[in-house]
Amino acid sequence: MDKQQFYYDNKIVRNFIYASIVFGVVGMLVGLLLAFMFLFPNLTSGVSFLSFGRLRPLHTNAVIFAFVGNAMFAGVYYSMQRLLKTRMFSDLLSKIHFWGWQLIIVAAAITLPLGFTTSKEYAELEWPIDIAIALIWVVFGINMIGTIIKRRERHIYVAIWFYIATFVTVAVLHIFNSFELPVSFSGMKSYSVYAGVQDALVQWWYGHNAVAFFLTTPFLGMMYYFVPKAANRPVYSYRLSIIHFWSLIFLYIWAGPHHLLYSALPDWAQNLGVVFSVMLIAPSWGGMINGLLTLRGVWDKVRTDSVLKFFVVAITGYGMATFEGPMLSLKNVNAIAHFTDWIIAHVHVGALAWNGFMSFGMIYWLIPRMTKSKLFSEKLANFHFWIGTLGIILYALPMYVAGFTQASMWKQFKPDGSSLEYGNFLETVTQLMPMYWMRAIGGTLYLVGVLVLVYNIIMTVRQGQAVENELAEAPALEVISKNRLKGEKWHAWLERKPVQFMIYTTIAILIGGAVQILPTLLVKSNIPTIAAVKPYTPLELQGRDLYIREGCVSCHSQMIRPFRSEVERYGEYSKAGEFVYDHPFLWGSKRTGPDLAREGVTGNPLSGGRDDVWQFNHLYDPQSISPGSLMPRYQWLIHNQLDNSTIQDKMKTMVTLGVPYTDQEIADAQKSIDAQASKIESRLLANTEIKKSFGAEATVPLKDREIIAVVAYLQRLGTDIQVKDKK
Repeated sequence: MDKQQFYYDNKIVRNFIYASIVFGVVGMLVGLLLAFMFLFPNLTSGVSFLSFGRLRPLHTNAVIFAFVGNAMFAGVYYSMQRLLKTRMFSDLLSKIHFWGWQLIIVAAAITLPLGFTTSKEYAELEWPIDIAIALIWVVFGINMIGTIIKRRERHIYVAIWFYIATFVTVAVLHIFNSFELPVSFSGMKSYSVYAGVQDALVQWWYGHNAVAFFLTTPFLGMMYYFVPKAANRPVYSYRLSIIHFWSLIFLYIWAGPHHLLYSALPDWAQNLGVVFSVMLIAPSWGGMINGLLTLRGVWDKVRTDSVLKFFVVAITGYGMATFEGPMLSLKNVNAIAHFTDWIIAHVHVGALAWNGFMSFGMIYWLIPRMTKSKLFSEKLANFHFWIGTLGIILYALPMYVAGFTQASMWKQFKPDGSSLEYGNFLETVTQLMPMYWMRAIGGTLYLVGVLVLVYNIIMTVRQGQAVENELAEAPALEVISKNRLKGEKWHAWLERKPVQFMIYTTIAILIGGAVQILPTLLVKSNIPTIAAVKPYTPLELQGRDLYIREGCVSCHSQMIRPFRSEVERYGEYSKAGEFVYDHPFLWGSKRTGPDLAREGVTGNPLSGGRDDVWQFNHLYDPQSISPGSLMPRYQWLIHNQLDNSTIQDKMKTMVTLGVPYTDQEIADAQKSIDAQASKIESRLLANTEIKKSFGAEATVPLKDREIIAVVAYLQRLGTDIQVKDKK
């Protein structure tokens, strides 16, 4: 058969690699800055856009979507062309995808530090950027599907199965989790269409599966391509890859609720999450075994080949993380680990080892081949491997120790059982400082390794010659029967039917989501209401939005679990009906500071019903009130004037979402704000020090500043249940 000549598009691969490296350095620098903020809380004091709460989502988005995302696209574009024996479907779509994705990242880097955030983990970007993400993702999908259709290879290889699952599932997850209603089409503020328990379930259905289908499945596809290439060995088991793929994508989508164990989520949903999370061990380890056993017969090369070193540790890290994940979903283990630094360790084993090292190995393997040269320095690559590995160890191990320390101290009662041994939350914090120092050192070592990679790649490119269009040839695709051939296995038939393959994939990932989410949204008995729970006042709604803007949910949870230790420390455990007006939910996933669910309750075991003066001073200078606190100063809240220009639009948006504000309440919103703010102001100015420092600034009365709204919100937390109990 005559062969056709064509050119692979290496330029788009190169662009994604370079973007991955640049944003990797930026994202990790931000992460290192955040690590040092645990040691020096006021490192960026007074600069609002460099505060911990605003930079933390910038770090996660930069590492996940910029560093890992660009590396993923580079691997997909390179491997797909060669597996399908064709150039990408459209050079124009490739360019739109690349530049559109970079513009989205830049938009995130601008808006997140400015405080434009939804506060939803891994989905913090506001509605205009969410729309842009959906459009660019569709561009990527069209380009991928078009390339598959015009292929010259009859059967689609296992790597492409995972790429298809990635495209379909991320599209579904992003669209459903990003349903939000803008306050106005001229602003950047929106509210999630889901509330409370429903919002939490949808968010962690998204959050867990963003890890699954953005950080895992595409990298498994890359593993199935690049590991055999680097080892010059075939994949260990074709049958195992089939079992691995279908069981993984079917089971993974059910596991999200294990992030919400012992929360106000209905028990049936929690238990489903546990069952399917435990079952995930089998396909996950099946993939790890398939990857590692592909190296059979070439383990001697691992001693000298830096690329294989990176791949081996990456796959091992994947196995460790995917064993630990199901273990953490067991309720008795989750009761210890959740809200602690154990989760931080778990996440970073996956991110630094699996995603990071897989990306580094791929980059070291690709660049020499795309520049027709050898890697500038194999010794530097090996140095990167060892210092990066040491960095992972020094990062993760102290965080595991910190997690166990937190859980033990939080739950410890005095010998007579009368009260908590460590009733003051800060007693735990001070014990963690050595572990936070070690984490910062580990992160520094990992970043040094990345900088070594930057130098090595620059020198490799300089000594080589870029091949942007690589000549290749292959025979045209031979059209055969649409039906199964004699002796052809069902899956072999499916592999030459990409449309049917995509349909089956879509069905597999939709089943779990539908079973979990639809009953929670449609069956009212899943979310029992509480008559005493009322909507936030206009001033409290403003304070809640400021709380979201400053990223307070990154460090404070608002979900008291039904444990004796938590009820003793924080007050009555949380009920589903408390959150029916919360758009979005703010349950949190980490307790760097104490839970705030009952912060406003008089007689709260933790706060004792702290007054407005305490809240004011604590936000202005936390260490003066709580020595040893890791909380940074929020002094700009005291000086900034509260913008009430959109409060009526916010309330109207809430009404559309089902919050029962009346027309009169909306019309009188400013009056309500003035009245409630004046009461808080009078209580604050009764304090001599506050009056001396802030009472004389007539240009902006104290009652008109942002701090008043935040205090109002904090003092509201938990009081609805308190009112109910009084009745």
